Amino acid sequence: MLLIIYALLSLIPLLGIVLIVMQGLILTVDGLFLSLICLTISGIFAATALFELKQVKKGTGKGAGTSGRTVPVAVRATGSSRVEQGRVENVSFFESAVGQPNKSIVTLSDGESASRMLVLEGDVRNALPVGKKVAIACKDEGGRNILLDVSYV
Repeated sequence: MLLIIYALLSLIPLLGIVLIVMQGLILTVDGLFLSLICLTISGIFAATALFELKQVKKGTGKGAGTSGRTVPVAVRATGSSRVEQGRVENVSFFESAVGQPNKSIVTLSDGESASRMLVLEGDVRNALPVGKKVAIACKDEGGRNILLDVSYV
């Protein structure tokens, strides 16, 4: 449905260009710039429609904003903490506003197709090197995941 909407929205500015040409305003500076603006808008919607078509053909069928399949990595719960294992794919650090804790987003994978994102409090980039297999012990404390221990598998 979204693909059809983007396709229709890419055709509307082209109809505006046809109207400009039919009125003979294409030879004026205003007509030229209005045509360029309409072409740009049409191109953006058409490119978005092609991206959506590519996503549908790829097999996700979910459209824009989806990143494929994610499957949980092996998770063991021990008391109030839990241990997650996998290979570190990526570690992104985000600074928060004053008074809020900084966060790190860790992407773990188990094999080729399974991946899991884990949000941890603080900067854990040095503790979790990319490419290493790790077992991460973390504790949920008031909705925040706090890193307790890292062991390299």
